[in-house]
Amino acid sequence: MRLVRYLLLLALIAGGALYWLALPKPLAASAVAGLTGDAAKGERIFTAAGCASCHMADGAKGADQLVLTGGQRFPSDFGTFIAPNISQDPQAGIGSWSVLDLANALTRGVSPAGEHLYPALPYASYAKMQLQDVADLYAYLKTLPADPTPSAPHELGFPFNLRMALGGWKLLFLSQDWAVPGNLTPTEDRGRYIAEALTHCGECHTPRNALGGMDKTRWLAGAADPSDPTGKARVPNITPAKLGWTTDEIAYYLTSGFTPDYDSVGGHMAHVVENFAKLPAEDAAAVAAYLKRVEPVE
Repeated sequence: MRLVRYLLLLALIAGGALYWLALPKPLAASAVAGLTGDAAKGERIFTAAGCASCHMADGAKGADQLVLTGGQRFPSDFGTFIAPNISQDPQAGIGSWSVLDLANALTRGVSPAGEHLYPALPYASYAKMQLQDVADLYAYLKTLPADPTPSAPHELGFPFNLRMALGGWKLLFLSQDWAVPGNLTPTEDRGRYIAEALTHCGECHTPRNALGGMDKTRWLAGAADPSDPTGKARVPNITPAKLGWTTDEIAYYLTSGFTPDYDSVGGHMAHVVENFAKLPAEDAAAVAAYLKRVEPVE
């Protein structure tokens, strides 16, 4: 009987510890205290991060791409995620958010209400963002229009609709460690920041495990395309084992959409190219240099 009581006590302690570990862990307010955002710099962050690519209305063109009304659908093995409204509407969007709220969402996956956010928002990559860049992004977002369209709920079944479980997911997969460690040149280091944090290349190009975490032992080695209902399409391997292009050819592809074989970009990558074309040429060159430092994976 005493053994049973000890086991129950241990189970309660273990359960309490797991519950505490799984709680959302937002940043302290001091993390962003004193930061002043620059909207011009924030536009560069917004473009590199592809915010409009996911949060504009499906099929939006031209200036309408800056109306971040949400609504695009992103299928996955866990259900369909629907991009929320992140316009400046204070009710339907994020117009009432503070810099700290935005930093918590992007780098910790925590909402202003203190709930876990789903990693369809690629905070597993944005966790590496510099908080000054978040402040600059916030300043730029404030210049964009408001839209009152309500966000649609994600279409997730049990148990994936239980947000508390995301605390355990974060313990396993949310990290600020670089996928490509080591001493890099300033150009390669800039490329690593753009590729691993801002443009979150790994989110599409890295295979995932059964829990949906990126398998960093096979970083950028290609993955299934979740938008293909047949399951046959693949996002390509872009490690040096498969991507034999020169740095100039990679940079040209990122800004033009044309491969050395005169093929052209398609699918969601077209948005990535559209965004890179708006960035300074040295950003694409930096990513190209970084990709040459990635571990080759067959």
